[in-house]
Amino acid sequence: MIFYVIDDHPMMRDAIVMSLRRMRPGATILEFDRIDALEKANSKGQSTQPPDLISIDINLPDNDSSSGVQRIRSLYPSSPIAVFSNLPAAEMEDDCVASGADIYIEKSAGAGHYREALEALLTADTTESELLPGEINAQEVQATGVAGAKLSKRQKQLITMIDRGLTNRQMSVELGLSEQTVKVHLWRMFRRIGVNNRTQALHFAREHGLYI
Repeated sequence: MIFYVIDDHPMMRDAIVMSLRRMRPGATILEFDRIDALEKANSKGQSTQPPDLISIDINLPDNDSSSGVQRIRSLYPSSPIAVFSNLPAAEMEDDCVASGADIYIEKSAGAGHYREALEALLTADTTESELLPGEINAQEVQATGVAGAKLSKRQKQLITMIDRGLTNRQMSVELGLSEQTVKVHLWRMFRRIGVNNRTQALHFAREHGLYI
């Protein structure tokens, strides 16, 4: 596995790298102190392989907003992006997710919360890609317009729960997952079918015959 860690504070960057090494021993981890450094490496033909995870602090010398997420997303359209920042989630989370981030984690949340969130992010696609026999995923539906296709097992569960009006906390209890893991699954599903919220996801599923 390949991870990119972008943070201009050496001690914080070391802490993130240490957490990732504990989670995935043997993974290749590349460190950058700003987005420019990654963009330059990419333009020179280095760091071109899509990483399995990108951890970024958006408060950097060359970036101080969610635009940094957009810059990273333009380089790696399919790689999971975790924003790990000192800035309050209430101020930046929505903008970062709208810009392409998969999850927003406050640094004050602690190492345990960080590892739990990243583990959920790293395993989200594996869970969501478990399709029932003969089914294709929502991303393929969006690209091909195939009628009658189905959502993955996990996505179908989430859509059903959205239709029932369950909160993230209620979903977590019913699925036996943490609330953070539920948020990751929802965000990843929204990204894959090209929507921004629960209402749009439910509408998309019904409109494309993915959920009745």
